[in-house]
Amino acid sequence: MKQLKEILGGDLRRFGMLFTLVALIAFFHVRTGGYVLTPANVMNLLNGNSYILVLAIGMVLVIIAGHIDLSVGSVAAFAGIVMALAIRDWGFPPWAGVLLCLAVGAAIGAWQGFWVAYVGIPGFVVTLAGMMLFRGGNQLVGHSNTIPVPDAIQFLGGGYLPEVGPDTGYNNLTLALGLVAIVGLVFRSLRARQAARRSGGEVRPLWVVATRLALQGGVIAYSTYLFATGRPGTSFPVPGLILFSLVILYSFVSGRTIVGRHVYAVGGNRQAAELSGVDTRGVYFLVMMNMSILAAIAGLMFVGRSTASGPFDGFNWELDAISAVFIGGASVSGGVGTVIGSIIGGFVMAVLNNGLQLMGVGADMTQVIKGLVLLIAVAFDVFNKMQGRPSILGLLLGKRTGSSPVPAAASAASPAGPAGDGRKDGKDGKDGKDGKDAAKRS
Repeated sequence: MKQLKEILGGDLRRFGMLFTLVALIAFFHVRTGGYVLTPANVMNLLNGNSYILVLAIGMVLVIIAGHIDLSVGSVAAFAGIVMALAIRDWGFPPWAGVLLCLAVGAAIGAWQGFWVAYVGIPGFVVTLAGMMLFRGGNQLVGHSNTIPVPDAIQFLGGGYLPEVGPDTGYNNLTLALGLVAIVGLVFRSLRARQAARRSGGEVRPLWVVATRLALQGGVIAYSTYLFATGRPGTSFPVPGLILFSLVILYSFVSGRTIVGRHVYAVGGNRQAAELSGVDTRGVYFLVMMNMSILAAIAGLMFVGRSTASGPFDGFNWELDAISAVFIGGASVSGGVGTVIGSIIGGFVMAVLNNGLQLMGVGADMTQVIKGLVLLIAVAFDVFNKMQGRPSILGLLLGKRTGSSPVPAAASAASPAGPAGDGRKDGKDGKDGKDGKDAAKRS
């Protein structure tokens, strides 16, 4: 157990949801006779859930900032149908239609961000209005019709990496992608170890680093094998490539940039963040606008996969995205959450849904089970916080919560913001003076 903790880098409970994902995959793989981990099912799993996971990337930033967005499904549907109409009826080439789709998302995000940031209306109310507004707009603009999209858009939403190079029996681009991922992982780990040695920090034993790289590289290699050995014409899905590119980008932005730290600071304690010089209105505007842009990307991906934009696109997408974020460790009070955690939470729901379908469980019972999983996950997280113990979900890829004497405001404004407990001073019974002192310390 001690060696396992060394390999994983600390408290095993930090990886509770990751273990849950692995356990679900193993359980359903056995119960379905080995069908879960087959190339066809893995490709279908990634293709069919990429757009929801893209929404989860934006939603986690909104929730960290202390708001919530109920309009993402409607925004995705509206942006998708505008793009489809522009290409079919207005003479737009596909690339211009994609840019228009993103521009529509940005305009809607700016609209909703203005009401939240500069008028002061809660995001819940603004986006509830937006959900109805853009749902009606989708059906009004499209006259409740289905609008087909060309092959170029279908490739973005449901295509695969093409076959290039010699015939090796595998998809060569998928193999190259997996190799690049493994090399990048090794380079990043060794660079981090060297940086720790130069700075005088803790340097983990070489066998720990090697074992961890072997485990992570093994997962990447096996995944690459599955995607590279599917039926002819298939390989790693293009939507998956878009998704993982966004995961890398937003993981860097949220964890390594000033903008990301400001989002955590505002979600942890808005008053202390303002006293520290953070433009809280700008943060609210940015996260709302970013969410709608990602919703437009999700709409583009879904329309491409379904080959057409329709009047019923986007229904309940916001619920799936919010579920992924909370299962992935975000706090309902803001200030806590990670992009990686939300992606893992989204995959937990996706594997659960996929496995139950493969087992022949009905849609009604599937919804019941998914609802119970969400409730139990969040309740268990809240229970651990109330008991003063480390939060299992909040600790996912973060640090301990509920055990540090540092006020939430200070921890939210620090580089370790993702690990804060998300509680605001008003809820902890601290007065304004304490908030100012915390701001000075941060």
